[in-house]
Amino acid sequence: MSEGFAPGHPRDPAVLAEHDQIGRMSQPRVLLTFGDTARRNYYGEGPLAALRAIAEVRLHTGDLPLTGDALVEAARGCQVIISDRQAAAPATLFRQLPGLAVFQRCAVDVRNVDLAAASGAGVLVMHARAGYANAVAEWVLGAMIDLARHLTDSVMAYRSGGRPPVRLGGELRGATLGVIGYGVIGQRLAAIGDCLGMRVLVADPFATVPSPFTAVSLEQMLPQADHLVCLAPARPENDNLMDARRFAAMKPGAFFINASRGELVDEAALLRALDSGHLGGCALDVGRAPDQMPSQVLTVHPRVIATPHVAGLTPAAVEFQSRETVDQLADLLAGRMPLGALNAEQATRLHLLLAD
Repeated sequence: MSEGFAPGHPRDPAVLAEHDQIGRMSQPRVLLTFGDTARRNYYGEGPLAALRAIAEVRLHTGDLPLTGDALVEAARGCQVIISDRQAAAPATLFRQLPGLAVFQRCAVDVRNVDLAAASGAGVLVMHARAGYANAVAEWVLGAMIDLARHLTDSVMAYRSGGRPPVRLGGELRGATLGVIGYGVIGQRLAAIGDCLGMRVLVADPFATVPSPFTAVSLEQMLPQADHLVCLAPARPENDNLMDARRFAAMKPGAFFINASRGELVDEAALLRALDSGHLGGCALDVGRAPDQMPSQVLTVHPRVIATPHVAGLTPAAVEFQSRETVDQLADLLAGRMPLGALNAEQATRLHLLLAD
């Protein structure tokens, strides 16, 4: 954890102790934006019980995303919002909620949170660490095996009452794995690939790539990788990172896998590469459909296997991130600035967590 608050700050432990002594400390009111189904899948009963132990919790009911004016109205009277990835936080949110002190994202991605506006309003913004690295890496492993061995094709043929053709498959051992992006998921996937006997190439200009992996440029990787996995971060400069030119430069018959973000891929170019037979197949857990879902124009393609943005959806991964939101709030209430705080210096509303 980082250092505590400066002396005299409303969250300074000495100030907290004084409030405790005179009995003015009460639990903060927290809005949890997850709808009923999303709360079961992405937050869970254990973390919810832990949150209720330290806060007065207001739940969002139903399954429609809580956004816009509905989010503002639901959050009135709350000092804290713990949000799912669909609950955007534009500048208007912070202007319309003068009693809001903390906006927590139960995810890594905060691109739909206006951080500058939050800072200007004095609202602390926090995000959770990537607790889903192993889950996503294992999903990629399953996708590589599925593509190389035609598993989905066989299953679909049998389920439709047919008989799949007997086809040669490929092994991962001895194949070349290309990893675009050496973050926590890329690191885990590279280690798995190495254990399987794959040759692992990594393209990330900002990372130090250790042995036994080989650091290369993306252009060097494209004609070599049998399995090319996109795990690059979602930044403006990475939009359409995989475009027509780069798909054309890939090894004929190679497989492309995207487990990062849909906007990193030119979907029209990917579709042409699949239609032409240049690519052997594709696996997608993300896309340009709403809420990062794979786009239907690709999901129905015979060379594509797709899942509805669930690569990181396992009990362990969900527990990690949702528990972190509870730990972050507990740290604030104990006078500590939590890991994941993005604008601590501008968080001037934290005194609102102390209620009369």
